[in-house]
Amino acid sequence: MRSATYNEFGKPSEVLSITDSPTPEPKNNEVRIKTILSSIHNHDIVTIKGEYGNKPQLPATGGSEAVGTIDALGKDVKCFKQGQRVVVSGVTGTWAEYFVAPAKSLIPIPDAIDDEMAAQLIAMPMSALLLIEFLNIEPGQWVIQNAANGAVGESLAMLAAERGINTINVVRSKESANELTEIGITENNVVSDDDDWKDQVRQIIGDAKISGAVDSVGGQSGGDLLSLLGHGGIMAAVGAMSGQPLALNPTHLIFKQATLKGFWGGAMMQKMDADNKSRLIKELIERAASGKLKLPTGGIYTLDNIKEAVSGKVQSGKKGKVLLKP
Repeated sequence: MRSATYNEFGKPSEVLSITDSPTPEPKNNEVRIKTILSSIHNHDIVTIKGEYGNKPQLPATGGSEAVGTIDALGKDVKCFKQGQRVVVSGVTGTWAEYFVAPAKSLIPIPDAIDDEMAAQLIAMPMSALLLIEFLNIEPGQWVIQNAANGAVGESLAMLAAERGINTINVVRSKESANELTEIGITENNVVSDDDDWKDQVRQIIGDAKISGAVDSVGGQSGGDLLSLLGHGGIMAAVGAMSGQPLALNPTHLIFKQATLKGFWGGAMMQKMDADNKSRLIKELIERAASGKLKLPTGGIYTLDNIKEAVSGKVQSGKKGKVLLKP
């Protein structure tokens, strides 16, 4: 089979190559999946660079989420059948024609959800749901987020609305705000390029307070969110897209009695008990099937074009998740 692999950590467009290798055989309680589409996530890119929390053993195959059909069953797998369409996230090696995954990680996907949605349904939207619960946000409360036009940000805005939670969605430009509007996120979108954007936020919330903040950018942007957080609020540090350390005013932490917490969705999902995971997955599938959750696609590339698909030009200009097709 063909797969996108790397022998050293580095810039993905430079270290990735297409290789031929034997089709993997599933072990006990595993299945082999024939890939239909696989997502290219930011954490996949960071993993290849060698900068993620977990480093794979080299050589390695890229990818961590996909939709596909079950091709072969390992011993003791009883709840699935060949040909069944499933999604899987939090695994390794999905940028390939075939990959092996634990049977317990598979999620059957209904026909109402198409392949492009299914290929990106779990990782980022699940992180959005986990963030809502991580921050203890209740219906009627407010949460503010930057990088709101990213996959987690868009998912959070849509899923929070369905739970009766108010979001303030901060983006850098009017073009980014238009991306939110195009997928139905039309309220409380604020452009940080505007000099008065913080005043706009205060006008939106009125006498209410912001209970939670989600920082995916770091640098001064994270500090700005903390300055708007209400007394006793919680801020989750999710990413550092700016490449800069968080610039926090300690008086905001002290006198707001605020809490700053690091959030790693992948680690939380691994530790989550089966009942909670099932509850959240059911919510995601229901929202996706009903059209309440929309996940735009930033293009579909073949394995042969993997270097282009992971390039800075494609990844920085995308308006949705870039997908790989074997």
